Amino acid sequence: MAIAPGADAPRFAADALDGPHALVFYKSTCSVTRMAGPPLARLGKAFPSAVLGVGQDPQATLDAFAGELDWSFPQVPDLEPYEVSNAYGVVSAPTVVVLDRDRRVAHVVESWDRDGMNEAAAVLADLLGADAPQLSAPGDGLPQFKPG
Repeated sequence: MAIAPGADAPRFAADALDGPHALVFYKSTCSVTRMAGPPLARLGKAFPSAVLGVGQDPQATLDAFAGELDWSFPQVPDLEPYEVSNAYGVVSAPTVVVLDRDRRVAHVVESWDRDGMNEAAAVLADLLGADAPQLSAPGDGLPQFKPG
């Protein structure tokens, strides 16, 4: 199970974002991450300086995958033994972790969960003092939930 809301978020060198932000943990070969790609692209476009992808693949693979999915947010690798993913308790992809300005976990959503993803966007928007985008809605072709 992923890190719990309220916990202090582990620090890692590649997370140079200041203030509230979201970490998107994923594996490029994960079909659920690919399915969630368009909503995650909307998250990145809504908050261009507050989303960071953490992928379990080499940088070139992450960059190509992000390009295919139109992700505008930066990508950083977390290669074996997956120290960052393990520190955050990531066991499914995608996992989105929203951090507040004090680097405490404000929200976590694992796998594809429409309500959880929309809530993650709303929590991040609230922390940033912005309007929340709707990442997914019934009828958009995505299921309510799909395990990753």
